[in-house]
Amino acid sequence: MKKRNAATMFAMISAVMLTACGGSVAAPEQGTAGAAAPEAAAEKAGAVIELSFGHDNNPGDPVQEAALFWAEKLDELSGGTMKLNVYPSGQLGNKSDLMDQLLAGDTVVCIGNGPFYADRGAPDLGIMNAPYLFESWEQMDKLVASDWYAEQMEQLENAGIKIIANNWRYGVRHTETTKPVTSPEEIKGMKIRTQNTTIHVKGFECLGATPTPMALSDVYTALQQGTIDGLENPLSVLYSGAYHEVAKNLMLDGHIRDLSSICISADVFRSLTEEQQGWLIESCEAAGEYQNELAEKADEECLQKMKDAGVTVNEVDEAAFKAAAEGFYSDPEIRAMWTEGLVDTVKEIIQ
Repeated sequence: MKKRNAATMFAMISAVMLTACGGSVAAPEQGTAGAAAPEAAAEKAGAVIELSFGHDNNPGDPVQEAALFWAEKLDELSGGTMKLNVYPSGQLGNKSDLMDQLLAGDTVVCIGNGPFYADRGAPDLGIMNAPYLFESWEQMDKLVASDWYAEQMEQLENAGIKIIANNWRYGVRHTETTKPVTSPEEIKGMKIRTQNTTIHVKGFECLGATPTPMALSDVYTALQQGTIDGLENPLSVLYSGAYHEVAKNLMLDGHIRDLSSICISADVFRSLTEEQQGWLIESCEAAGEYQNELAEKADEECLQKMKDAGVTVNEVDEAAFKAAAEGFYSDPEIRAMWTEGLVDTVKEIIQ
């Protein structure tokens, strides 16, 4: 899709502004002409810029709680001149839908991670969700603070995606299934719901499973109907989605440490004033810290709640899973995506 220029982006933002007296102005259909020029919009007394944050997680999940915190913080910092409307449970579409909307220049913000960015202009970022690569969050922090990562952010922005916060720790991803799994051999042939990204699909293919990408909002019914045999996600996400009602087995395989980031259209971001950009970044990073606190606490609580609800926690042979995951790094499609020597480069940074 062609990217809109900055003036057009500001026109879209202007179209969803609220007047100072509190009356709302209905957003016109995409492509409506005649919206205010940037200079006129800046002079509009009391104008409010509205952004929409869509995500797949359910109410009560740390991501949703952090999103509401972010909305309050942005309102506070901006003196009520910037509003974040939050839409959980896939109300605005799944991550792929939201990424497409963002790249089309819509005024949405969404959660992304390495695999999504890898498929949208920065292929080397996919390594951030490579199985069993990171042993701690501190290693992930080292990578984010590196010159290598800064180069990736510049590449991604050139592709139309602006990261406004890199500190949302989505969590350690585990696998929940309808029948017990303790080894790579037992997961072979099972249909496991994954993100709709090359990295996640290949990660389960190397174990012999059948990756089945779908929106989280469709997973419960798919488990009920036997369309899939399991899913993977952090414990807080697994519990808040109540998947344990239809999938009674959990293996704590910890195959990925998932660091999420919050992104917006690069053109929309550039159409904001420097002060507005600062408010957006500061509030989003503060919400990320809050989300991390909630997620760490939720993991402990949700594991116990799942056990209390009758979920069997199956011990796994972690060494066997790590050995099976080595096939991911030699996969021809993965190797073709990445810069030569990427794995060694990243390992050198994080050690």
